[in-house]
Amino acid sequence: MKSYPTDRVRNVLVVGHGGSGKTTLVEALLHATGATTRIGRVEDGTTVTDFEPEETRKHISVSLALAPVEHDGFKVNLLDAPGYADFVGEVRAALPAADAVLFVVSGVEGVETQTEVVWTMAEELGLPRAFFVNKLDRDRASFRRSLGQIQATFGKGAPPLYLPVGEEQEFGGLVGLLSGKAVGYAGGARSDADVPADLADEVEDLRSQLIESIIQESEDEGLMDRYLEGQPIAPEDLIPDLGKAVAAGRLFPVLAGSGAKGIGTLELLEILTQGFPGPAEHRPYEGAAPGGGKRATRRADPDGPLAAYVFKTVSDPYVGRINLFRVVSGTFRPDSTALNANHGREERIGHLLTLRGKHQESVDRVVAGDIGAVAKLVDTSTGDTLCDKADPVVLDAPAMPDPLLPVAIAPKSKGDEEKLSTALARAVAEDLTLRVDRNAETRQTVLWGMGENHVELTLERLKRKYGVEVTTVPLRLPYKETFRAPVKAMGRHVKQSGGHGQYGICHIEVEPLPRGEGFEFVDKIYGGSVPHQFIPSVEKGVRKAMDDGLVAGYPVVDVRVRLVDGKYHSVDSSDMAFQIAGAMALKEAAASADMTLLEPILEVEVLIPDAFVGDVLGDLSSRRGRVVGTDPVGTGRTLVRAHVPESEAVRYAIDLRSMTHGRGSFSRRFAHYEELPANLAQRVIEQVKEARAG
Repeated sequence: MKSYPTDRVRNVLVVGHGGSGKTTLVEALLHATGATTRIGRVEDGTTVTDFEPEETRKHISVSLALAPVEHDGFKVNLLDAPGYADFVGEVRAALPAADAVLFVVSGVEGVETQTEVVWTMAEELGLPRAFFVNKLDRDRASFRRSLGQIQATFGKGAPPLYLPVGEEQEFGGLVGLLSGKAVGYAGGARSDADVPADLADEVEDLRSQLIESIIQESEDEGLMDRYLEGQPIAPEDLIPDLGKAVAAGRLFPVLAGSGAKGIGTLELLEILTQGFPGPAEHRPYEGAAPGGGKRATRRADPDGPLAAYVFKTVSDPYVGRINLFRVVSGTFRPDSTALNANHGREERIGHLLTLRGKHQESVDRVVAGDIGAVAKLVDTSTGDTLCDKADPVVLDAPAMPDPLLPVAIAPKSKGDEEKLSTALARAVAEDLTLRVDRNAETRQTVLWGMGENHVELTLERLKRKYGVEVTTVPLRLPYKETFRAPVKAMGRHVKQSGGHGQYGICHIEVEPLPRGEGFEFVDKIYGGSVPHQFIPSVEKGVRKAMDDGLVAGYPVVDVRVRLVDGKYHSVDSSDMAFQIAGAMALKEAAASADMTLLEPILEVEVLIPDAFVGDVLGDLSSRRGRVVGTDPVGTGRTLVRAHVPESEAVRYAIDLRSMTHGRGSFSRRFAHYEELPANLAQRVIEQVKEARAG
C-alpha cells in the first residue's frame, strides 16, 4: 500500500453491539475496494479481521483489528472493534487513534447497550459520528424502526441520508435523499434505478427534513434564504455544509445497507471519505513533558516534531510483539530511533508496517494522521508515546476501566510459576483491562478481568501463546481473626530430657481492641519473673501465632496482649523457649476464648439508569449491603453508594451487567473490616478444615 498525504487519510473506528455485523461490514468494504475477493469467512473459519483462534471458534470479535482500504484517492483506516462489554478496553484505547466513529446498528435488534456505552465515550472526546443500519436483508429487519430508536436515544440530529428499497428478503437498493436518485444492487452489482412510486412521498418528506437539518447548521445565510424562497438547491451546495456539521459533531447521518450482500458499501465509502473529517481537523492532542512537566499540544503536521500514540499491542508468533500506533505529529521513518517518553528509553525502529488483519506489508514512512505498526520494540506497550527525543511529550492516554471480576489461578504443572509470571506480565502489557495481584495474605495469584468471557479468553491465550496451562482455584478472601472478650492463658514450654533443656513459662492477658487498631503488646512484668531480654521473645512468639491464625489460618488483628507473669530457668531458658511459650499462650487463650472472624467490607459506588434503582437497591440488600446514599447525577442516572461484604461482591460485575442489561457500572475499594455473622463464620472455618484434610 502506498503512502498517502495527511489530507487523504481517514481513520474510522467501527463500533456497535456484539452481533450487529461490524466485521461483516468491514469485509464488505474491503471487497468493494478490491482488497479481498469475497465477503465472509474462508475455509479455516477466519475473516480478515477475525483471525485469532478464539475469534474463529466463537465467531465473535474479541480484539481490535486494523483494515485499511483505498477508495477514490483516499486511504481509510478501518478499526474493527469488539462489541461485547468484556472487551470495551479495546474500544477505549483505540478512540484517540480515530478521527470519527461509525456506529453499526442491527436492523433487526436496533439500538443495543454497547452502542450507548461507546457513544458516551465518543461524545466525551468530541469525535464525529455516523450510523449504518445493517442487516436490512434479514427477517424482521426494519430501517424505520431502527431509525426511530436511534433518534429517540441520541436525538433528532441523526437524519437519514438514504432510504432502503424493499424490506427483509426483498431489500435490494437505496434512494439517496439528497440526490433523489435510486440505486439497485441486483446480484451484488450496483446500478441506477428508478425511485419506487410507493416511496415518492416519503422520500420527498425525508428529503425536506434533511435539507432543513443541514441548512440550520450552515453558516451560509443565503442558503436559508434560497430555501425559504422555494429556490432549488443542488446537492453539491449542501454537501460541504453537511460535512462541516458532521465534523463539528452537530449532525450524525444515518446510512442503510447490508454488509453480507454488499448493499450500501459505496454510499458508506463516500461518507467515510467525503463526509468525515481528516486528521488535520482533529482537535489538538494534549500531553505533557515527561515526568508531568509543562503541558503541550500536537497537531497533524507531517513536518512537526514526531509524536505517535500506541493504541494496540499484539503478540505475533513469528515476529514477536507488534505495536500499532497513530502518528499524531511528524513523520515516522524506518531505521531510526524514537524516544518512549513514558519510560524515558530510546527504541530502535526497524521496518515500519501496515496491517490488514494479520497480514503485514512494509511501508517506507507513516505520515502525521496515518496509522502504522512496528515490531520488536523492547519497552513499548499500549498507551505509550513514541516521540522525538529533542522535543519529548507524553500524550494523554485514556483511563482504562477497572477490571472487577477476580479469579484465582495457578499453573497446572508444578514448577511453572516463573513461566506463568512472565506470561501474565506480557498479557497485561497487551491488555490494559487486565490486572494481576499476588495476594501475600491468601498466597494466591488473582487475575482480574472485565467478565467471564474476558477471563476465559485470557486463560486460553496464556496456553496458546505462552505455553502455560492454568487452572482456576477457589478464591480465598482475606478474612481476619480476633477475640470478642478478654481472656487469660498460660504458655508453658519445658523440656529437660538430657543435655541442654528448654524452659519458658509466660502468663498473658488478651483483650480485644476497637476495629482497625491492630496489635498492642504490653510488658507488665514486675520483679523479673521473665528476664528483660526474653520479653521481646514472648512478643515475637505471640506475633508468629497471630500471623499463622488461631481458628482458620487467618491473621489475628485488633488485640492487646499483656505479659503479666512467667518463670525462667537460669540455664535452660532461651530466646526460642520463650518464643514457643508466647505462641502457646496465645493458642491456649484462643482455645478458651470467644473468637470470631472479620470480613473485608467494600465501599461500592454503582452508577445506573434511574429505571434500575429499585432493582439494584434490593439486590444490594440481599448481599448484606448497607446503602449509605443515592445521588442523582443527571442524564437520567443515579449513583448508589453502599458498603458491601467482599464475599458478596466477587461476581457483582457479572450480576450488575445482567440486572441492568449492561447499562450499569460500579467501582469498589476497601473500606474496613466487620465481624462475620456466626453462621457464616462457622461455614468458613469448616471449609478451611475440609481443605486442610483434603
